[in-house]
Amino acid sequence: MRAEISEALPQGASSPGMARRAVLRWLDAHGYDFVTPTPSVSRRALERRLSQGAPLRALLGWSLAVAPANLDPDLLALLEQADLLAWDDSRCLSRLRVSRLAGTLFFHSAFPANTADAVFLGPDSYRFARLIRQATYGDSVGSIAEIGCGAGVGGLVAARLHPGARLELGDVNNAALDLAAVNSAHAGVVAQTRRSDGMAALPGPYDLIVANPPYVAGASGRAYKDGGGMHGARLALDWARQALERLTIGGKFVLYTGSAILDGGIDALRLALEEMVAGEAYHLSYEELDPDIFSGELRREAYGDVERIAAVGAVIQRLV
Repeated sequence: MRAEISEALPQGASSPGMARRAVLRWLDAHGYDFVTPTPSVSRRALERRLSQGAPLRALLGWSLAVAPANLDPDLLALLEQADLLAWDDSRCLSRLRVSRLAGTLFFHSAFPANTADAVFLGPDSYRFARLIRQATYGDSVGSIAEIGCGAGVGGLVAARLHPGARLELGDVNNAALDLAAVNSAHAGVVAQTRRSDGMAALPGPYDLIVANPPYVAGASGRAYKDGGGMHGARLALDWARQALERLTIGGKFVLYTGSAILDGGIDALRLALEEMVAGEAYHLSYEELDPDIFSGELRREAYGDVERIAAVGAVIQRLV
């Protein structure tokens, strides 16, 4: 096994990014698997200290501290080279989490993902991936962009569904772009990362644009969470408007987000999107994918006139 490290990290190639790619290769080779649940479930796992008999899942899945003696020494060396380890007395913690989605492993922020530059992956990410598969099945796609890419889930899922397509990943968060680059390389996908506020640095045009924007009302200070006005829907609308300007004829914008359903059952996001595409140039498909998510947010004053928060999927195709 020391030879495996030498093979993963050739002499002179000791950057954290290269080491992180080697970590993902090691985990794949050793059958690592983890599905990231909601923050409340992750919190329960911390309280109950789950996976104590499975140190890899404890460390990289549940973000628990483990004794380094319980880790494979080759993996421990890779984690150190990748600058992933922090220490709690004599036990180690991982600065990042690793989850499997759509058959590939992704780095994202460790739990709790509460820093300003945190990179989130969770149940929304799995629903987002399913929406992309359903919305683009059988399409001819030569170019793809993801707005606010985070860990790169949407862009990588789309690129693997449409091999050979050019992929560009944009985000305002440099930490997200770094992880998206590592995740892309591990998935065998060539991707160009761009620091971009919305689509500002994604010129297009593109056959497919995908986005899973933040949608929570208020100002948490976390880039992945705050969706702006309209109970968190403002950013989704802004990105939709930008995306429509950069679609090829026949191209699609696939949007997964949350929508605050107002008192009386009013979906303001849906109404705004319908108004945006009124006419004959675009076609909108819109559906609720889950009628009730993030119910804990409803305790906050910002949601005083909201019945529920729904996970929604919108697909807008440019016709002319």
